[in-house]
Amino acid sequence: MEKFGMRGSRGYLTEEEKQNRPKITVTLLKRIFSYLLPYWLKLLLVFATIVASSILGLLPAILTGRIIDEGLIGKDFDRLVTLIIISIGVLAASNLIVVLESYLNTSVTYNITYDMRNLLYSHLQKVSIRFFCTSKQGDIITRMTSDISGIENVILGTLTNTLKNSVILITAIIVMFQQNWLLTLVGIAIVPLFVIPTKLVGKTRWMITLKAQEKNDEINQILNETLSISGQLLLKLFTNEQLEYSKYQSANLEMTRLRIKESMAGRWFRLSMSTYTGVAPMLIYLAGGILMLKQGDSTLSVGDITVMVALLGRMYQPVNSLLSIHVDLIRSLAMFTRIFEYLDMPLEIENKPDAVIPDKLNGNVEFDHVGFSYNEGQPILKDICFSISAGSSVAIVGPSGSGKSTLINLLPRLYDVTSGRILLDGKDIRDLDLEFLRKSIGVVTQDTYLFNGTIKENLLYAKADATDEDLIRVCREANIHDFIAGLPNGYDTLVGNRGVKLSGGEKQRVSIARVILKNPELIILDEATSSLDSISECYIQDAIEPLLRGRTSIIIAHRLSTIMAADEIMVLKCGEIVERGTHEELLLKEGVYNELYETQFRHALEENKEQPG
Repeated sequence: MEKFGMRGSRGYLTEEEKQNRPKITVTLLKRIFSYLLPYWLKLLLVFATIVASSILGLLPAILTGRIIDEGLIGKDFDRLVTLIIISIGVLAASNLIVVLESYLNTSVTYNITYDMRNLLYSHLQKVSIRFFCTSKQGDIITRMTSDISGIENVILGTLTNTLKNSVILITAIIVMFQQNWLLTLVGIAIVPLFVIPTKLVGKTRWMITLKAQEKNDEINQILNETLSISGQLLLKLFTNEQLEYSKYQSANLEMTRLRIKESMAGRWFRLSMSTYTGVAPMLIYLAGGILMLKQGDSTLSVGDITVMVALLGRMYQPVNSLLSIHVDLIRSLAMFTRIFEYLDMPLEIENKPDAVIPDKLNGNVEFDHVGFSYNEGQPILKDICFSISAGSSVAIVGPSGSGKSTLINLLPRLYDVTSGRILLDGKDIRDLDLEFLRKSIGVVTQDTYLFNGTIKENLLYAKADATDEDLIRVCREANIHDFIAGLPNGYDTLVGNRGVKLSGGEKQRVSIARVILKNPELIILDEATSSLDSISECYIQDAIEPLLRGRTSIIIAHRLSTIMAADEIMVLKCGEIVERGTHEELLLKEGVYNELYETQFRHALEENKEQPG
């Protein structure tokens, strides 16, 4: 069967694909072709090379017929040599054109997907943080990688092969009819006998492949969970190595069985079909023999019959692919649709066209009747009003879920307020240039994120042109330089994935040094010491002092020492400011703050006093 290129086709849709098939509209097609438009000239050349290659591909068969009739049967040696030389030249020219077509097609394809990757990545950089909180990271990565790679296959495969197969089929049929219309009809009549059974086998293999892929996904999930640092730690501590191995072995065994079944599916069918395929040329020879020997057709020669047999294979080759074109088209459009879904996501946080970049920022902050909700009808913050003068600090405390982190996320416009406004030096932050605003704010969070690079590379993320002297200075201020200097590779030490090679306190101090290097006018500390031991906290407190010096700061903390260092304390409960004042003033009110002090802060304070030294 493979003699004529009739391999099993995946020419059908799964139930999921049928349910999620995209709606084909003129607008969708125009949008897809808009990505091809910049490369129209190269695409025109691709079409020209495909046509030229298809025409040249016919000549060897035709020349073979002439070699037989004019050279061998005609006993003309000079003619034989000439035709052979021409055949070699045609073959060389055809191969060169195929190479040119491949280069042009590949160039266009990868340039288009280069544009799409850049466009999608740029768009994802601009979407709200809300999107990343609600979307699966795996799905985002899939759209950026597998889906766009699938589009490469669409252009390299579906689009080009459809065009190529169409041209090959048309030119082959035209030449066959020119040779002998009756033999051509015989060849065309045989096509369904190959295509229909082959598609059935292809469907069977594809169903098995889908099951194997599902099992492969299960294996990948096991590997991702158990071969990660956290997974390995968990299974070792609970001594479940054998359990996880058994799960992996079972899934691996099932996948192996499916792969064997996939490979063997239709093997006997294909064996019989390959035998049957050999009958097709025999029918052409039989029909030709009847015409020549029984009917006395003098216009038909041995060379003509040889040409027909050669062209028969060329005609069968593209048929199966073209019969499945509607399936390939739907799958292709589905990939484009998935990409467009992301590109069409509205941007919640946008820069105004006339955004302001102030010459100077003092650091006066005001929350003016601010309200916020993630979902309509479910307010998280309600009528928040307070101001912070330049250079002063405010500590925000409150029970878990009271809206503390949400409040500080509004200042750098990770989200926009639902109602009210936030003012910076008297200007609504939505009127300020977004890059300027975020460069003016430094954030130190409890969950410090470090890239899997060196300490130096992570520090330079704040200021790419910083000198080594700058890095040493900020690390001294953050109380981390001596530690870094004591490492074998110093500032070139790799920190590992998410900084796993550093302790929590070390990562936090690197993070603080990075913010000091950024040199922002406003500082936000979001529970920066809550998960650290008292010794690490002491280091962090020493590191925080130079960071806060002379800067406006908002501090969320569970440690009493951090809270008491602020100029004012605000108590947040259920999204509202219920108390504000100094530590002593709030204790006298015997309200929410006093309750927090008795249940959290006093206990922590007593623990610190019990620590030696």
